[in-house]
Amino acid sequence: MAANAMSETVVGTWDRRWASDSGRADWVDPEDEVERLLPMLKARGVRTTLDLGCGVGRHALLLAEQGFAVEAIDGSATGIDVTRETARARGLTLGLRQGEADALPFADGMFDFVLSWNVIYHGNAGDVGRRLAEVWRVLKPGGLYQGTMLPIRNANYGVGRAVAPDTFVNEAIEERSHPHFYCDAAGLVALFTGFELLSVTQREHQKPGSWHWHVIAERRAG
Repeated sequence: MAANAMSETVVGTWDRRWASDSGRADWVDPEDEVERLLPMLKARGVRTTLDLGCGVGRHALLLAEQGFAVEAIDGSATGIDVTRETARARGLTLGLRQGEADALPFADGMFDFVLSWNVIYHGNAGDVGRRLAEVWRVLKPGGLYQGTMLPIRNANYGVGRAVAPDTFVNEAIEERSHPHFYCDAAGLVALFTGFELLSVTQREHQKPGSWHWHVIAERRAG
């Protein structure tokens, strides 16, 4: 699947989900792990933050409520619109852009913290590598990254059509009709070249077998 076709498939899937209250229902409350990181962010003097793949804004809004300067980006115009309306209703100010993770429209070393929850693994290994390189670029040296990846332990590994190594598409399920990349521990470490891995764990999400890597990493200098 070509990169632009994949992007259109991903965005279309999420545009449809974000358009209804029922589709947004599972994506409005911040993740506990993101909330638990807030004291560390404050202790480190974090000011500038980026929510990469913000969806309907659950984490961007949380960061803004906590007093951080927030930029948020997502491929879905619907997600951006919902986030904007929610921010307005709550009296919050944050920057919002529609765009892609492969070429972030931000200056080098702009952010103290980048969050990307359930986003960058939509593609193949090369896509993930480019996105992490962009995260590295826009982070300040010593800046923090928090995000998720898919391990080969996940129940969907190997399900559907293989489109690249460790990358599968399952057209029978809309949410998985675009590529999902999975990796083992060695692969994860290799992808995070240029980062110091501070915390790496595997957690199940809502469904049995829905294992995800949870990563906190610090951008190295140079």
